[in-house]
Amino acid sequence: MSFGPITAGSPGTAPGSPAPTESPVDLRPQSRRLGERIIQMVLAGSALLSVAITVAIVAALMFPLITFFQNVSIVEFLTGTEWTAGFGSKSSWTDKEWGVLPLVAGTLTTTVIALLVAVPLGLGAAAYLSEYASDRVRRIVKPILEILAGVPTVVYGVFALTMVTPILQTLLGAQIFNNLAPGIVMGFMIVPTIASLSEDSMSAVPRAMREGSSALGANRMQTTVRVVFPAALSGIVAAIVLGISRAVGETMIVAIAAGSQPQFTFNPLVGAQTMTGFIAQVATGDAPQGSPVYYSLFAVGALLFVITLVINMVSISMVRKFRQAY
Repeated sequence: MSFGPITAGSPGTAPGSPAPTESPVDLRPQSRRLGERIIQMVLAGSALLSVAITVAIVAALMFPLITFFQNVSIVEFLTGTEWTAGFGSKSSWTDKEWGVLPLVAGTLTTTVIALLVAVPLGLGAAAYLSEYASDRVRRIVKPILEILAGVPTVVYGVFALTMVTPILQTLLGAQIFNNLAPGIVMGFMIVPTIASLSEDSMSAVPRAMREGSSALGANRMQTTVRVVFPAALSGIVAAIVLGISRAVGETMIVAIAAGSQPQFTFNPLVGAQTMTGFIAQVATGDAPQGSPVYYSLFAVGALLFVITLVINMVSISMVRKFRQAY
């Protein structure tokens, strides 16, 4: 009796048919898989907590906001040029002027001044650290630059009032309280934010792009301006917008050096009150709960929240528009 060739296969499989594939087995230790699940849960919880905090902020603003606009026209609030809510906290609704534009004008003025100072200095520092400085210089200068971001803002406010304001009074005839001094000092405060984030974005541009530009005959400055800056534009825009948000939400500098007299003016040499300055003034406890001034605090806070939200939405759209992947 003769037998044919024996073929490998599992029992019940026809000779010559391919062996069935086995499902992969996870050989990782059970403790490692459990640790990964815990990390995922913690990260998901952190994301959900951020959303929950945002929702809680909106809810906390909503109920007093409804009471405020039941007594004040929203058109008057958004278009009026007189704001007297900070005077006589126990007065009635009809004794006040509720036009918020003076506070918006003060906030806008100080923010624009801060950006005029911070953007050139911040981008200049970023370009130097990314394209010109040696590794040793970068390791020394960048941490020193970032120390400015950790200085308490009340220190900046005192510096603006006692050091910068007398200089502006001598040179430009500025008032004791003005928008120029806090705007300048706020600019120096947000320089580290713009410089650090912009430098990180510029350093992420591939070296091959710089080498290609140099091979075409461009010098280092031309390469920085025409190649590196456009390639890192999404990060630079994000850094500038973050600086704007920091300037809009700054409190102590403007509360100390800009004054507490709301005026609808864009003159940087005179004093004015910002939205955050008004919130700091009213939130000290002088306004009784349930008074008109108390509810106006939430109205200004809600407007500030909306402005910050719009800035962030514009930032996200611009970053997506200019983002380049390498």
